[in-house]
Amino acid sequence: MNAPVTVSITRHLDPGREAEMMSWMNAGIGLAERFPGFLGAGWVRPETDSETWHVLYRFADPGSLAGWESSHERQWWRDASTGLGIVESRVERRTGIEGWFGDPATRDVRDLRLPPAAPPRYKQATVIWLAFFPLNLLVSWIYAQVAPDLSLLARGLSSTLLMTPVMTYAVLPWMTRRLSWWLHGEPPPWRRAVTA
Repeated sequence: MNAPVTVSITRHLDPGREAEMMSWMNAGIGLAERFPGFLGAGWVRPETDSETWHVLYRFADPGSLAGWESSHERQWWRDASTGLGIVESRVERRTGIEGWFGDPATRDVRDLRLPPAAPPRYKQATVIWLAFFPLNLLVSWIYAQVAPDLSLLARGLSSTLLMTPVMTYAVLPWMTRRLSWWLHGEPPPWRRAVTA
């Protein structure tokens, strides 16, 4: 099961071209909506007169995203921006828990079917604790068996060096996939299967 992918692109625009930029972006969103797996898109500007635009779009999985990004339609749409003075400076792809830590929006936000908001912090904290507690318990037990006389500082340093990548790349992505229904306030999978 693949997690949804959010793409964040920072673009800079020549002043006075906001209406053209909005028309161009709306056309791109209209094209992307027709592709399987499209979940939403939108844009954020730090200030109303800012030349910086943070564009976001989201697909259900990497395969769906690749279908859009390699399409003739997307290439045509990108070519249509020639002459607008758009400069792309940064592109990021985020999945799982990474999507919770996005660029802040301060003033000028246009919601064009943006992906669902991040889960409430108490739910995020609960999932992190559910992932961390058993792993910490296991590592603590192993240290008690293998190196009971290791100093507190050495044990703390080595255990966090071990657990951080395991949490980041294995445990948390697995937990967020399994509990995504709860994080986003949806019915559990077993209820959806019964009602479908």
